[in-house]
Parts: sequence; structure tokens; C-alpha cells
Amino acid sequence: MADRTAPRCQLRLEWVYGYRGHQCRNNLYYTAGKEVVYFVAGVGVVYNTREHSQKFFLGHNDDIISLAVHPDKTLVATGQVGKDPYICIWDSYRVQTVSLLKDAHTHGVACLAFDSDGQRLASVGLDAKNTVCIWDWKRGKLLATATGHSDRIFDISWDQYQPNRIVSCGVKHIKFWTLCGNALTAKRGIFGKTGDLQTILCLACAKEDITYSGALNGDIYVWKGLNLVRTIQGAHSAGIFSMYACEEGFATGGRDGCIRLWDTEFKPITKIDLRETEQGYKGLSIRSVCWKADRLLAGTQDSEIFEVLVRERDKPMLIMQGHCEGELWALAVHPKKPLAVTGSDDRSVRLWSLADHALIARCNMEEAIRSVSFSPDGSQLALGMKDGSFIVLRVRDMTEVVHIKDRKEVIHEMKFSPDGSYLAVGSNDGPVDIYAVAQRYKKIGECNKSSSFITHIDWSVDSKFLQTNDGAGERLFYKMPSGKHLTSKEEIKGIHWASWTCVIGSEVSGIWPKYTNITDVNSVDGNYNSSVLVTGDDFGLVKLFRFPCLKKGAKFRKYVGHSAHVTNVRWSHDFQWVLSTGGADHSVFQWRFVPEGLTNGILEASPQAEGGVDSYSEESDSDLSDVPELDSDIEQEAQINYDRQVYKEDLPQLKQQSKEKNHSVPFLKRERAPEDSLKLQFIHGYRGYDCRNNLFYTQAGEVVYHIAAVAVVYNRQQHSQRLYLGHDDDILSLSIHPIKDYVATGQVGRDAAIHVWDTQTLKCLSLLKGQHQRGVCALDFSADGKCLASVGLDDNHAIVFWDWKKGEKLATTRGHKDKIFVVKCNPHHVDRLVTVGMKHIKFWQQTGGGFTSKRGTFGSVGKLETMMSVSYGRVEELVFSGAATGDIYIWKETLLLRTVKAHDGPVFAMHALDKGFVTGGKDGIVALWDDMFERCLKTYAIKRAALSASSKGLLLEDNPSIRAISLGHGHILVGTKNGEILEIDKNGPMTLLVQGHMEGEVWGLAAHPLLPVCATVSDDKTLRIWELSSQHRMLAVRKLKKGGRCCAFSPDGKALAVGLNDGSFLVVNADTVEDMVSFHHRKEMISDIKFSRESGKYLAVASHDNFVDIYNVLTSKRVGICKGASSYITHIDWDSRGKLLQVNSGAKEQLFFEAPRGKRHIIRIAEIEKIEWDTWTCVLGPTCEGIWPMHSDVTVVNAASLTKDRTLLATGDDFGFVKLFSYPVKGQHARFKKYVGHSAQVTNVQWLHNDSVLLTVGGADTALMIWTREFLGIQESKLVDSEESDTDAEEDGGYDSDVAREKAIDYTTKIYAVGIREMEGTKPHQQLKEVSVEERPPVSRAAPQPEKLQKNNVNKKKKLVEELALDHVFGYRGFDCRNNLHYLNDGADIIFHTAAAGIVQNLSTGSQSFYLEHTDDILCLTVNQHPKYKNVVATSQIGDMTEFPGTTPTIHIWDAMSKQTLSMLRCFHTKGVNYVNFSATGKLLVSVGVDPEHTITVWRWQEGAKVASRGGHLERIFVVEFRPDSDTQFVSVGVKHMKFWTLAGSALLYKKGVIGSMEDAKMQTMLSVAFGANNLTFTGAINGDVYVWKDHFLVRLVAKAHTGPVFTMYTTLRDGLIVTGGKERPTKEGGAVKLWDQEMKRCRAFQLETGQLIECVRSVCRGKGKILVGTKDGEILEVGEKNAASNLLIDCHMEGEIWGLATHPSKDIFISASNDGTARIWDLSDKKLVNKVSLGHPARCAAYSPDGEMVAIGMRNGEFVILLVNSLKVWGKKRDRKSAIQDIRISPDNRFLAVGSQEHTVDFYDLTQGTTLNRIGYCKDIASFVIQMDFSADSRYIQVSTGAYKRQVHEVPLGKQITDPAVIEKITWATWTSILGDEVIGIWPRNADKADVNCACVTHAGLNIVTGDDFGLVKLFDFPCTEKFAKHKRYFGHSAHVTNIRFSHDDKFVVSTGGDDCSVFVWRCL
Repeated sequence: MADRTAPRCQLRLEWVYGYRGHQCRNNLYYTAGKEVVYFVAGVGVVYNTREHSQKFFLGHNDDIISLAVHPDKTLVATGQVGKDPYICIWDSYRVQTVSLLKDAHTHGVACLAFDSDGQRLASVGLDAKNTVCIWDWKRGKLLATATGHSDRIFDISWDQYQPNRIVSCGVKHIKFWTLCGNALTAKRGIFGKTGDLQTILCLACAKEDITYSGALNGDIYVWKGLNLVRTIQGAHSAGIFSMYACEEGFATGGRDGCIRLWDTEFKPITKIDLRETEQGYKGLSIRSVCWKADRLLAGTQDSEIFEVLVRERDKPMLIMQGHCEGELWALAVHPKKPLAVTGSDDRSVRLWSLADHALIARCNMEEAIRSVSFSPDGSQLALGMKDGSFIVLRVRDMTEVVHIKDRKEVIHEMKFSPDGSYLAVGSNDGPVDIYAVAQRYKKIGECNKSSSFITHIDWSVDSKFLQTNDGAGERLFYKMPSGKHLTSKEEIKGIHWASWTCVIGSEVSGIWPKYTNITDVNSVDGNYNSSVLVTGDDFGLVKLFRFPCLKKGAKFRKYVGHSAHVTNVRWSHDFQWVLSTGGADHSVFQWRFVPEGLTNGILEASPQAEGGVDSYSEESDSDLSDVPELDSDIEQEAQINYDRQVYKEDLPQLKQQSKEKNHSVPFLKRERAPEDSLKLQFIHGYRGYDCRNNLFYTQAGEVVYHIAAVAVVYNRQQHSQRLYLGHDDDILSLSIHPIKDYVATGQVGRDAAIHVWDTQTLKCLSLLKGQHQRGVCALDFSADGKCLASVGLDDNHAIVFWDWKKGEKLATTRGHKDKIFVVKCNPHHVDRLVTVGMKHIKFWQQTGGGFTSKRGTFGSVGKLETMMSVSYGRVEELVFSGAATGDIYIWKETLLLRTVKAHDGPVFAMHALDKGFVTGGKDGIVALWDDMFERCLKTYAIKRAALSASSKGLLLEDNPSIRAISLGHGHILVGTKNGEILEIDKNGPMTLLVQGHMEGEVWGLAAHPLLPVCATVSDDKTLRIWELSSQHRMLAVRKLKKGGRCCAFSPDGKALAVGLNDGSFLVVNADTVEDMVSFHHRKEMISDIKFSRESGKYLAVASHDNFVDIYNVLTSKRVGICKGASSYITHIDWDSRGKLLQVNSGAKEQLFFEAPRGKRHIIRIAEIEKIEWDTWTCVLGPTCEGIWPMHSDVTVVNAASLTKDRTLLATGDDFGFVKLFSYPVKGQHARFKKYVGHSAQVTNVQWLHNDSVLLTVGGADTALMIWTREFLGIQESKLVDSEESDTDAEEDGGYDSDVAREKAIDYTTKIYAVGIREMEGTKPHQQLKEVSVEERPPVSRAAPQPEKLQKNNVNKKKKLVEELALDHVFGYRGFDCRNNLHYLNDGADIIFHTAAAGIVQNLSTGSQSFYLEHTDDILCLTVNQHPKYKNVVATSQIGDMTEFPGTTPTIHIWDAMSKQTLSMLRCFHTKGVNYVNFSATGKLLVSVGVDPEHTITVWRWQEGAKVASRGGHLERIFVVEFRPDSDTQFVSVGVKHMKFWTLAGSALLYKKGVIGSMEDAKMQTMLSVAFGANNLTFTGAINGDVYVWKDHFLVRLVAKAHTGPVFTMYTTLRDGLIVTGGKERPTKEGGAVKLWDQEMKRCRAFQLETGQLIECVRSVCRGKGKILVGTKDGEILEVGEKNAASNLLIDCHMEGEIWGLATHPSKDIFISASNDGTARIWDLSDKKLVNKVSLGHPARCAAYSPDGEMVAIGMRNGEFVILLVNSLKVWGKKRDRKSAIQDIRISPDNRFLAVGSQEHTVDFYDLTQGTTLNRIGYCKDIASFVIQMDFSADSRYIQVSTGAYKRQVHEVPLGKQITDPAVIEKITWATWTSILGDEVIGIWPRNADKADVNCACVTHAGLNIVTGDDFGLVKLFDFPCTEKFAKHKRYFGHSAHVTNIRFSHDDKFVVSTGGDDCSVFVWRCL
């Protein structure tokens, strides 16, 4: 049989010719060791120019395209292309991987840059968003990520002088980034007028915010901050590809072939033009430069590297050359010398010296070259061209001999015959032409049998035959030189081939994997001397096979380095080297051949062990002919499939789907859940059949192990169990912490979870998810206990290394393609692991976010074996592994030292001791060894005879296979494959502690009718009898010949019937388990068996043959058969008289039969319920209707059991739930209590004879579980109550309009801002201007044009407003936010928010300062209470990710005093964040979103790291707050929602609040939270009650704490007193704010005095003796605790848009009028409210009279009033219109009042006629509603802006429209507030397609105009503003709409009013 192992000889990469210059830049640097680092193909190269040697980094698996050097100049980062590209950081000295960064980019990594201290790395992806990532590369951790740009980014660089600033540039942009928290935010560079907007190719940062960048046109652009400040023109004459900054200054390299050096100020030093030098050529283009002291490196587009000494700059040295762009296919080796020649699509032929590693000659051709061949004497060289011609050159001087063109298609293959007389030329046309060399290459033959293009040809040794391969996969033979086709097999057999380069033929079939097509191996070359074959393929691999290799799928060694296709491979003439060429990477690799025998020594010395030398290829899926057969146990285990049809994680979705499907069903009242509950007491079972190392002693000496979905902590003294029930599916692995107090368990799941939990408290400390699919099969803690290694069951058996406390994955890697059995952490080095598995042992080294691995080297010491166990020894380097053969393999580092025979059969378990080892094998023997496996000290055989009397059970067989061993407490703990756990005393006696069924499903379960005993029968072919009293043990066991599915005791308990899987059944004696009688009447399995009542006269036997047979027990005869079921029978029950049988079938039929004959009866539903049944195990019928869940198409209820008193029905289903229902269960989807523990399906449930205990068995989990029933009164532990039972609508605690509104608020972002007015028409900047007929003559002799605007030249100096600064805000967002008002600095300041501004107000001075970094409305605010973080505030805002990725809502954490942003958290809460809260230590922050899932996220805010996140609830969550003493416990409340959360590592676990049976208490909408000592939680409900919880159980109610909803609660940390605020009318006893004691038993109410009723409070906060209160109506007051006096601090407009605004003509006051029905007069200098008028209707506009005596206000209902300013008495009012008054003005001469309305009119009133206010005229012809109006200075005209974007001018008071432009031009206006007109066309922005400019105002000096728009911006322009899109300054602060804006009388202030934010902003003019 041919040897199919991999060859023993090896290749080692020795040299790479080439450098990647195309499509890359900045990829060539000096290292600290003065070596040159660059890359080519997939290899990082470190080239030592002095010694002319190369080192290689081979850690990539595809083309490298980017490179950066660490500031230490030793570490290098490289990035690659590919589907899942990664970044390697490696050491250029040892060429070893230091860190791997993965899972962030797709497509490729285009740029890399280290920051100045080398801690962080920035990378840019090639994906569509050009994602920018920032890494903490040592930890392999992603710190931040952001969308880079819509187009390619070419360079990125850190500012070396500012730690968090980064600059990137690319196609038509440059961006300046800041990193804060986890938010990376960019500002675009402003090109302005200084330079053209163009593509920037490279950049370098300098001091003082200066950035230098190289542009596409050869200019250098210099930036200061964001602005382009100057350009250095013509620095290069074409694009500048590379810029390098160093101490000396800067070097630039460009497409013009020049290098220029600049000093640190960017003044030119020198210029070197490489095109002009001796090696230069036209078109030389520089892609990369590097400058170090007096040396320069330059890399070119054409793969050359130049080194230039600055002193001898005219003599650059060419230190590396390679082929240029274009594919490289042609390769030939010189027949006699160490020379090779290559030819490429770059049209050059190059001759290389293999000994000197240098290019000797190069010759350029006219055409691309695809093949080359040397003549046998080496004198001539033939070249095959792409155009179908070939050329022969004389090698000596490269002169042409002939040039022949006989073909049209490319010549892909050519070879001279060995005797030198012929040349065979194969083309893509198909034929091979034969030319005679001596006759000047005359064509003398043609081989033309090929149907496709020729790929390979070979000559025979005697030059008489030729073989060809073609593209159709045919191998043909020809006679030479005629070309006659040869078919005789005999003749062919005898031919000896001179060379072997064909890929088809029996000699090389082994190079093809078993199932592939024939195209992916491009080239082979056989080495007859060493019987080895080299191949090159499409996957970039060079492989070595044995030669010949006859059988498909042979083993090989593989070598990586080339990126995509290896186009050609050849041995050198003396077989010292292999040469390989890369197609796309156009590089030539030279490999040194290392024959057998030398390999070991070389391997150790070679630093390349990582890259590719270790190839016992995993790909060879051969039939393992060369390995002993597999052990059956291992084989069986390897085939176990852990996939589930439905994973537990999918249940919520299924529930949701079925709800949506069935929502039409009218919702009947669902059955109540039962009062009683269950507690899991004991479990029989231990999972040994497919798990290992899963049994340990804890610190306290208890035993911990697992079965089903339960982890068990077993007490040996009391024989009792404590259970960890956190898992929801099978646990597959378990590992114990070094300190033995914590345990990690891993389970099955789609996203398989690992729990780390405490064995004392059974609390989950950390939940690790998101990395493993299918399941977690192996776990191990690191020696320091801080980390955890886990292995998954996904296809690649991923290995993950966790920091388990934080729940962060530190590193991950693909493990192996076959199952991994064990992972072990190295006790001496935290960052090393070893794994063993199927044919596999690997040694891992953590590198950043990944691992590098080395495979074990077996050498000649041992064979590659499947390893089942592994341990580290005392000595650092040693590793011991147990093999499937029973040998122990002893390793030093990765080298096998020796093997020791230890067991017969696999060594399944191994445990390291202080002075040795203990092993356990399939042979059932436990062996103790010394520390080097030199002596076996003692063995223990596990036998029945050795069992001690105190054993809790029986051994099933002697010498069971051992799966787990652990030592401690003077004992050896052993777990067997048969599910037994034994404890071996060191002297020999063994005690069996726990046991269960073995592998196979358990279905049969029967409870004894009189005793606490039960029987089970399983597919493991055993029948077992268990004692259920406190002894909990197996009493008897009997092996059966077949597995069984059911069993039943006779009524007297003496006989036991057992139904088997083959259709037979037997009846045995219940005590001795010996046969009494057996029958075999059916073929299919027996599914249920039951004795009739009383004497047990009949036995009914149900089978899958669809029949029930009835036997007479006494006569042992079959007496009846029940027929009529259309499917297999699932359940049967007798009635109490033993006369009637109830039968359920798989088709969900419920049938009735009469005994003994089996006659079928149809019984009406009403009658069924009257029948008294002996047992009820059926699952169908009207009394069981409610047990089927909503998604019952997926799940099946397998079993049911009814208590004797017929009140409680227990069921078991396919999801592993045991459920309790109240019987009868009528109506659909009854409520229940459900319990987890079983994993996949629960197959059977049975109540014990006295109903006190429920027994359940699991199918595949083999567990028998014993549950005790807890009656209502005595429940010590309320276990999880039914989760399914969702509360119904009718149970809500009432309705409150405020809550309902808030629930429904939909936050939209400004980005979507839509016009707040419904305008129609074309926007002004899009209107075409009509040219007036009489354009003015250029020089006008007419009188000079009058002023556009009357200038109130108060002080003759015209003042230009340069800037606005926010001075004061009147506003507080109380209407839909809560708890957003706090004291700072011990009550000296308060902080709150409105619109997009965070406001800090000093209480003594009243002055405000602002935080204005938010881009949209702030929705929440919290203050850090921890003294370490004084005045640290978190705020968050609205935002929406769906359409605008840039608008993700961010949480800002900032210092309230300095307003510095400390951190920004970019969240994925879509729509916005509506609550934030700090933890007790102040280090964590919790946030909740208004997204549909209402996600709750916990952050480590200083690092910007997300700790954990999880959907909170389907409806609004209002508040989420940490317990004041905790960093892990918090509470969330919301719409019918109350959850108690625990942060476990990186997971969030919750318990729902349990209301229990408290009177009057219902789960209702909760609005607020407070905390008390001893784990008390108070929540305020919508109906005014406060619920008091202890842990998560409701303990009492504080009834009617307020009469309306309790909106806010505040826990004072100092003294624990609680303040509540809510909706309540002030009365003697009551008030909207109350102060309570710590337990909320006594309270004191405060009536808030503000001149009007305050009945709705949204925020409270308590300081020293004061309570701060925020109301729904936007007031903020302070209440003294002693005297209850209230002091109004802020009194703003309430909810409703503010439209009306007017400033007084001579004083510092202004008036605002709002939809809240009030007008308020404010003082600008004192910043306070002077007066407030209630108007009774929403107001829309306001205006002062020019003398300041009167103010006119227009209302939404069409009415207007005129008030006297001093007394605020009404002077007159009138209502002539039905719809809103939009603007109102009084003429400059105080005579006329103009009123503009929504009814498209302006009405004029004469004020001199007194208060009658008769209309004296109105304007007609107004196209749409009126927006603004302005009078002319002489009061004769009025200009009106309308909703149709038209401005019209009318006469006053007649209202006639003026259309003559000449007249209009001459008018001087008194004011200008219009947004329309040519004078202001420039105020309209580009993006105003939906949104509008709403308001404008020109200064009294007439030089500036301010505007307010729908985006919430206030903008400042120059006036007049006649150019479109004029330049301006913009100011943030308002939320979406700015409705109105005015300058104060002296232009010192601007006042703006908000639509959505109901706030008034005052800006100072500077």
C-alpha cells in the first residue's frame, strides 16, 4: 500500500524578490536595528542590507496592504485584505506575533498608525463606510469605532502632541478626529478660499495644531486646526504619495519620482530626482519614503527599493527589485547553474542569481511574457508571449535569435527536449507545435488532439515522447517529433519522463483533495532524487507531497506566503531550492529544501515555526489508513450532535410570533395559576458519557458536578444537594476556580452561555455570552483565577480567553476542525494554553486579541494520536497528555520526549497533584504516578466487591470507563461513563455517592402505589428501582436485552410491568426484579402500560402499532385489542372501576374503549368530566385544553400527572419545562408556574402515591428529578413564577393623562426637522428672479437711493455684531422628563436642562453657565453622587440611527463646573436615551433607551467601554437606578414593568417583581424608585400607591402616598429620608411633595406656594435643609424643610410653542407670548420674570408700540388685545377673524395697528380713534397666510411675508398692493423681520428642502441679521445678505424649531424663542 503520510523533508523560505509598491503607500521603514521592513504578497520582510539577509513574518493569510512602525521602531503592525481581515502586531527582531486584532474590519485594512507613546493603534477599513477603529492593541481590544468617510481614506495619523487627536485624509477630504470615551467624532477640514477641494494623499501632524498634507496636484496643504491656512505650491509636479515625519523634519515622495526633504518648519532643504539617476527611468513613481539621519529609503510603484545616502544623493543604491504590476507566470531554472529566469505581464524578462539573491540581468520586450524555457545546455532562452508568438534569445547577451508567430492565443507552456534538438510550444489555441532547433526553429510537427488550451507539457528522457495536460483535464501522449497521437497503454507504461510538471496522471493523483475540480493546482514539479513533489495552487499555498503519490487526498506539508495564486513552482538544477512565483503578488519566493534526517535540528532553530513548517495538514481528510482504528467510545462521542431544533433563546420570539398570528382570538379570562409550588429536592444522575473533568471538591468539601441543565453541589455528610438553576439547557462542561469557591459551567445553546457562580450562595457572578455556537465543551480557569478559557462546539471549535469578572473576551481563535476535548491553562504563564482533541495537540500563546499556535512535533518518538486528557507538570516546560491508545505522551515545549503505557484503552482522565499524577482510563482503573510517569505508585480497580456498605447505590458493572478524577480531603473522586460518582479512600474502600441512568433517553417512570419508591426504565437497557426517602439511592438494577419506554406497578406494588422498544413487554417481581412472565405481540415499541384498579385484574399495553392490547393478569392471556387510533398511542388511563380506557394518540385523538374486549365508545364532552379516572396521565381533552402553549406547533406536551385530589396537574414538555396548572385546565393558554432543570425534553412526570412529591425524568439528559410540593402557607422560597403569564390590560392600575402622553411621545431628531409652518410654494433661494424691464442705468444722476432700513443711529458709530454668546435661558424641561434637577456644590448651584442645553445656575447670583455639546434635545440628566467624582454630570439626548448613522444618540459625561467633556458614549439606543444613572462607586453608568426594546446598557464611562446590554421591556421604561450601595444591583420601572437587575460580568440578569397574593396589589405602571436599607426598594405607581419590595418580593403597600401618580422619588444618601413628588392638589394634609422617613411609614407634606396651584411635580432633590422641586409646568422651586416656605427660582413658559416675541423700544425688557396662554414680561439685565399675564387663549404674536406704552398681543382664536405696559390693564380687545393672528405691528407714528392672520389678510385699525378699534382698511390679494409684517419708516407702507414664500408691499391704511419695483426700491423700512426678499436671499441654507427659516431680525444699526430655523439653529449674517448661501456663524442650544428672534433696543442682546423646547434664550452680542 502506498505511503500516504506527509513527506518528512521540508522547505524553508530563504528569500523573497520584490516589494509591494502598487496600490499601497507608506509601507517601507527603518527599524531600530537599522534593518528595512516592508511587505510583499502575504509576507512581512525584514531585510538586513549589511548582511544581505532576510527574515520573514508569516502570520497573515492573505495580501498585506498596510504597515506601520511602533515609535520604538521594533514593533510593526501590518494589515491585510480578506473577508475577515486582521491586523498583526509583530516584533521585527524575532519576527513573532505579539498581538492579533480581529473582528472589526471587513474587506481589508487600508491604513494603520500608532499613537505617540505606542499604546494605541488606529486602523482604517476598506469597507463601504471606510470604518476607523482605535485599538488598545496590547489587549487586543477595540476602544472606539466610527464611520470614516463615504469614499476611500488614504492616510491616517495621530497628532503626536495632543493625545486624543487623529487626522485622516482621502478622496476629496481631510478629517480631524477627537477621541473621547468610546466616541470618535470628526470635523471636516475647511478648504475655504485658500486652496481647491481635492484629494489628499498623505499627511503628517506637527506642533500647535498644524497638519501638513500632500495633495493630488503636487501641492502641500498646511492646516491649522480645521482650516487650510496656506499651500506650498508645486512641491512636486504630480501627486504626493508619501510623507514621513522625523526629528530632522519631513520627507515627501511623489509620482514625479522626486524625494524632497523639508525642515521642521517645512522649509525646503533639498530635492533628489530619482528619474535623473543612473537607475532611474521615465515614469518612476515613489510610493513610500523614510528618512533616518543621513539615509533615505524610497519604494517605487514598480517594486524597487532605493537607498540614498544624503551625502551621495546622486548615487542611489537599488537594494531590492521585483516585477512590476501585472501577472507573473513564466519561470524556468538554468540547467547547470544556480540561476532562474522569470517573465511577466510587465513585459520584462529577469535573470536571478539564486546563490547571491540578486537580479543579474533584465531585458524589456514588446509584449507580455507568459512562459520561458532554457535549452538543455543553458545557452538559449525561449519566451512565450501573450500574443501567440515566441522569441528565442541568446542568454549571453540577450540578443534575439528568432521571433515566430504561428498562433493567435497566448503561449502558456514551452519546453526544449532533453537532447536539445526540439522545442515544443503549447498555446491556448490547443495544439502543441514542434520546432527543430538546428533548422532555425522550423516547424516540423504538430500535436492537435487537445480540445482545450494546453496547460503543461513534459518530454521523455530519450526525447521521443511528449505528454500534455489541457484545460479540459485530459492527459495525452504523442510521438516525437511527428506529433502522432499515442494510445497503446503498454507503450506509455514504459516511458521514463525527463521532468514531471503535469498535474494530471496517476503518479500525482494524491495532490488532489478527494472531492474537487481540477483547476486549482497551477503547477507541480517532481524531484526524482528525494521522491518529493512540490505544487503551487490557487489558494496561495506551496505544498510538498511524496512522489509519486497515487491515492487521492494524500497528506502534505503546506507553506504560506504567497497571497492568491501560486502560478509556477520549479526545483533548481541541483534540487537545493524550490522557486515559486505569485500571480497577483508578482513576487518570486526562493525556498531552501531541507531533506529528511536534517529536519529536527533545523526545525528547532527556525523562528518560522509559526508560519508554515508545521504541516501535518488538517485538510487531508484521508481515510486514516495509517492510524490505528478509533476507540468506540471516542467515535461515539465525536458523533454526538448538540444541535437543537429550537433553542431556548428562541422561545420569546416564538411566543411573540404566535401572539401576532393568533391575536384575533377573543381573549377569554385565563385560568389562574395554582397556589402551590414545587421545589427541586434531589437529582439522580451525573453526566459522564460525553463530558470529562467535570467533578470537583469545593472549598467546603462538598462535591460539585452537573446533570441536565443543573449544576449540583452535593453534601457528602448529609447526602443532600443544593442546585444552581441558572442554565436553561444541558451543561456540557464544568471547571473550578483555583481557590475552589467559584465554578464555571458551559451549556448548549445557539449562543451558548458560560456561567461563573459561587458554590456557597449559588449566585451567578458573571455570564459570558456571544462567542460560542451550539455549546461550550471545555473550560479551564487560569492559575491566578482571573481568566477563563473556553472551547465551543462550532465548526472551528473556537477558543476564547475571558476576563470573566468583567465579562470581556480578551482573545479568540479558531481551535481545530475536529472536536477539542480539553483546554488547559499553563500554570506558569497566564498567556499560554494547551488543547487536545481528535488527532490533535496544540500549544497556544495569547497575542493581543488572538492566539498563535504550534502543533506538537511527534518526530520519530510517537504517532499522531487522538488525545483525551492533558496536564501541566511541576517543571515549567513539561506537558503530559493521555492518548486514545492508553499511552501518556510527555512533551517539552512542543517536542515529544517519550511515551509511557498507562492504561488499556483511552486515558480519559488525568489530574496533576503536588508530587505526581493520577490517571483514569476506559479500563476502569485509577492509577497514581510519580511526577515524571516513571513509576506507577498504586492502582485501584473499580469493582462491586470494593464498594463500602455506606454506598448510596450499586455499580452497574465492574471496571466502568472513568471520565473524571479529582483529589481532595484524603479521597479520590471518580466519575464514570455510566453516570456514577464514587469516592475512593486512599486505603482502598470505595463509596458510591450518586448515580443515574447512562446515555440514552429515559421515558419509563412509575411510582410505587404504597411506598416512597419508584422505577425507571431507559434506552440504556436498564430497569432501575429507586428509594425516594432521605436515603435517595438506587435499590436495584436489572439489565434488559432491549431499551424500555414505559413501566407500571401493579396496584399492590408486588409486580412491575415493563414495555420494551422491540414491541415486547415483561412483568417482573418488584422486589427481586426477576421475570414473572413476558410477551412479544407487537413489532413497534410499547409506549404506555397500565394495570387496572383494585385487584389489578387487567393490564393494558399501548404500542406504536396504533393498538392497545388488554391482558388478563391472572390467566396471562390477551383478552382484547382496542382498534381505531389512526396514529401511534401516546398515553392510556383506566377509569376507577377498571372498565373504561382513555387513549391518546400521536394524531391528537382522544378515544375511549371498554375492557376487556376493547370495544370503542364515543363519549360526549359533558360526560367525560363526570367519569372518575383512576389515573390521569393524558394530555388531551377539554380539561387539559389550557396546558398547550401558544407555540404548540413546535413543542409537544409529553406527559401529565394529576394529584389524587384532582386539583393540581403537572406537565412535562419538549422545552424541558415542568409546569403546574390548576385542574381542570379549561380555556386556552392557562396560567401556570414553570420550573427549569431538565434540558431538552421532559418525557414523564408522576406524583408519588401521597401527592407530596413529583417525579420527573428527562429524555436525553438521563436525569431523574425529585421535586417536593410546597403548600401555600409554608412556601419558604417563592421560585420563579410563571413567566409566560403576561399581565392583561384590565389589570392596569388606572390611567393618567400625563403618563399616557409621555408613554406615547415619539422623539424625533432635528435632522428630520420639518417646517413647523405648513408653507407651500418654491423656496426663495430656488425661485427664478424676474429681471425688471427697466434695469437701472449704471450711473444714476437721480437722487441717491434712500436707505434700505432706517438706522437708529443712537451713537453714530455703526456697530457690527461679531459673535453671539449664550447669556441666559428661561426654561426647564419638566413636561416629559423626570429626576433631571439636582443640587451641586452643597446646594450653592443647581443643574437642570432644557432644549439641547445643560444649565448650571448659581443660586446666589442667579447667573447661568452652559454645556452646549449636545446636538439635539437633552432627555435626561444625572449627577454622580460619589465624592471622588464631584460635580460629574451625565446627560443624554434624542437621536436616531436608522437613517442617519451620524446621529446616534450620545451620552455625555462632563464636569459641571469647567464644562469639560470627560467622556462621550456613542450608544446604539436608537431614537434616544431617556434615563441615566451612576452606580454607587461612580464608575459605572446605566442608561435606558427609547428604542422598541428599551435597551438597558451599563457603561464603564471613563474608558467609554460598554459593559453589558440587554433589552429591558417591550414598553416604555421610565427610570433605571442603581442601588445606592451597589455597582451590580439596579432596578428598572416602567409601563407595567418592575425588574430587579444584576450585572454579572458582561451580562444583565433580572428577576421580575413578584406581587404574590397581597390584597389590592396589582402589577401596574411604575414611575419612580427609591431605596431603603436591607434590600428594600420603593416604587411609585400610577395610582398613587408606593409599593415596598424586599429583594424582588412585594412586602407592603403605602396606599395613596399621593392622590395621583407618584412621578418622582429621591433617596437621600446622608440620612436615608425619601422625598416623593407626584400629582396632588394642595390640601391641609396633602401636597405634591412629601418628605418620608426611611421606611416610608410617616410623612410630611409641603404645599407649594407660587401664586398658583402646583399639583404636578416631576423632579425632586434634597440638599441641606432644602428640597428642590421641578414641576411639569417648567417651574423650579426651593422649599425649606423647616418653615415650608417656597422660593420660586425659575418660572418659565409651560408646554406649548412660544411664537410671540417683542423687545421694548427703549428699555431692557421684552415680552414673550406662548401657546400656554400666557404672556410674560422679562427683564434682560436682571434675568428674571417681571410679570405674567394669563390671556385665557394660546397667544401667537406680540408687539410694543414705538413709545413703549402699549403692547399688542394676537391670539390663536383670532382675537387680539392691547395692554398698557405699566399696569398690564386691558386697553382694548377685538376679534374680527376666526383663525390665528400670525403677526401684529404698531406703526412708527403710533397711529395704525396692523393685524396679520391665517386667513390671508392684514387688517388695519386706527389707534387714535380710541378703544373701539374699528377696522379702517385691509389688504387683499394675499396668496397665503401672513408670516411677518414690517412698517416703512414713514408709516405709509407695510411689507408682508406670506406662507407662499412671497413678499408683498401694500399701502397703509388702504391696503392696495404695490407692484412697481422702482417704488419698492425707494422705501426705507422701520424694521426688518422678513425672511423673504432679495436683500435676505442669503439666509436660506442649502438643505432646506423640508425645513424652513422661521424668523429673522436686522439690528437697529442695520448691519447684521439673525435668523432662527427649523433645525434649531440661530445664525448670524451680515446685512444686506444678497448672495445665496451666504457665510454665517451658527449657534446651538435650541431644540428643533426656533420660532422667533429679536434684537434688544440697543443691539446688545438677541432674544430667541423655541417651538419644541418652550424656552427663551438670551444671547449677548459681542
